[in-house]
Amino acid sequence: MSHVDAMLQMKTWAVVGATNNKDKFGYKIFKALKEAGYQVYPVNPGVSEILGDTCYPALKDLPVVPEVVNVVVPPKIGEQIMNHCAELGIKNVWLQPGANAASVVTAAANIGLNVVDQNCVLVELCNHK
Repeated sequence: MSHVDAMLQMKTWAVVGATNNKDKFGYKIFKALKEAGYQVYPVNPGVSEILGDTCYPALKDLPVVPEVVNVVVPPKIGEQIMNHCAELGIKNVWLQPGANAASVVTAAANIGLNVVDQNCVLVELCNHK
């Protein structure tokens, strides 16, 4: 089974870079995962609520440890997020296009994370319906 298929079977996700700006992918991804039946937590220190859900400032602030972290942030922040995932015991990261710089992929691989870095979760959700 591919990492894409394996991660899409996991039901608890966090979206780092989620936003309440409806034009941004952080919003579209959070909304799509939520509508597809996933338990999904938005993470963004600059936003307090998205679609009625509490938005958390950091992964460590979530009430649960997610099975998958979807990353929609610039690469400089993404590298830090990989370390946060490792510290929390999160093994699965999905790097959206734009967040999937070689430096982030390398950081994730170096600490042993399972990485999806060539696929958009919005496309994959449509393909897996």
